[in-house]
Amino acid sequence: MTTIFPRASGILLHPTSLPGRYGIGDLGKSAFTFVDWLAETGQSYWQVLPLGPTSYGDSPYQTLSAFAGNTLLISLDKLAEAGWLTADDLDDVPDFPIYSVDFGPVIDYHQAMLAKAYQGFKMRATESEQAAFTGWCEANAGWLDDYALFVALKTIYGGRPWTEWPASEGLRDPKALDAARAKHAGAIDERRFLQWQFAVQWSAVKTYANNKGIRLIGDIPIFIAHDSSDVWANRDLFYLDEKGMPTVVAGVPPDYFSVTGQRWGNPLYRWDRLKASGYRWWLARIKAVLEQVDIARIDHFRGFAGYWEIPASEPTAVIGQWVDGPGADFFQVMQDELGKLPIIAEDLGVITPEVVALRDQFELPGMRILQFAWGGAAKENHFLPHNYIQNCVVYTGTHDNNTTLGWFLGGEADEGSKRYLTEYVGHDIQEPHWDMIRLGMMSVANTFVMPLQDVFGFGEDTRMNTPGKESGNWGWRVGAEWFENDARHRLAHMTRIFARWPEG
Repeated sequence: MTTIFPRASGILLHPTSLPGRYGIGDLGKSAFTFVDWLAETGQSYWQVLPLGPTSYGDSPYQTLSAFAGNTLLISLDKLAEAGWLTADDLDDVPDFPIYSVDFGPVIDYHQAMLAKAYQGFKMRATESEQAAFTGWCEANAGWLDDYALFVALKTIYGGRPWTEWPASEGLRDPKALDAARAKHAGAIDERRFLQWQFAVQWSAVKTYANNKGIRLIGDIPIFIAHDSSDVWANRDLFYLDEKGMPTVVAGVPPDYFSVTGQRWGNPLYRWDRLKASGYRWWLARIKAVLEQVDIARIDHFRGFAGYWEIPASEPTAVIGQWVDGPGADFFQVMQDELGKLPIIAEDLGVITPEVVALRDQFELPGMRILQFAWGGAAKENHFLPHNYIQNCVVYTGTHDNNTTLGWFLGGEADEGSKRYLTEYVGHDIQEPHWDMIRLGMMSVANTFVMPLQDVFGFGEDTRMNTPGKESGNWGWRVGAEWFENDARHRLAHMTRIFARWPEG
């Protein structure tokens, strides 16, 4: 079997978790320092979460656009270097926490600084800089124009979802939108400017990483937020009523973990209409992501084979039905347009033979999670390392899991699991994170990825996300001092001895 995934390893770290003085990780110096650290430790991948603009709840999986970037990631220092902020602008920085993101104050501060930068650009940009901005806007107009207008209107209406705006704008009456574009031209232009700066800064990080031999792994959630510019501008592609409200929503049915299932609430696609267009919207989305990253993980891959459809009137996911997804036809169109797909299939949960067949037909690597390995039959549990195949991506845990140390010490690993893991590694466990890293490194799987928390042996208090927890997620940050920790030497050694160090 041919593969675009050579034997290698990498680190999972969302850019918001990087260190820095402005309350949240960004695309400035710390991003480049992290790339250097990856290269020095022999890593080949930097995996991130979705990069879109977050909204209520701060989740990167519920964004205002499937195409736009999170402007909180824009480096203020880089804006100062460009001349659009001054040193005085950045003198009075609030006393933000070092090891976490306090999103409310961070958003307020960054919005004020980004607005100043836009004014600085208007006053001081050269002709060539203005031309570069104009050219980028024209090249990205297919999504940018709707997004910039959407955010301008959303701001005017106090952040309310588009279904609560005046119907003329919420339901996109052409005359009302023309009037809004004229009335709010400045706010719209500012949003375009910020997206341009995100793109410029992210491109610089990606280029630097690629030149260091680091490939970026991004993330494409299969479903998108109802309150997004994508749904607002493409209502015909979703199951919505005449007021724009979903008639059916996404989720998963009841299972061992939840007696009521999970009602995510995302609108569902009209796959027949998408197919009739040659999946044009999806093709544009995947192309956009693959301009940002080298490889994309598709979250909830099983939804392409079949998905759980819940009537929007239902408060839980108990009542619903399985509906066929677009299947192989979708991926064949993507492959015909893009070539061999650099995609990781998130195939966790209850996976049917149809999902496996779809994944394998296009030779997409699935996922194996080591924290899930220590229960069930040794011959049948495909999370156990002796059951791995080469074409898969192994993780100690994901952004949705506890850290490995937190998992082992905090009760999620029961005594039976601890005993099995101890017998499996052949010694008493003192450092569960390193034992798990060793198992992933030495496995036959071509690709192994570790959350940075596991390399440093961090506990449950550094967990990135707890599914179902309404607040307090997505805020963990690493201190700059940790990149000098001796763990880097241990990681480099293990990467070498298990032949994951990049060639050359």
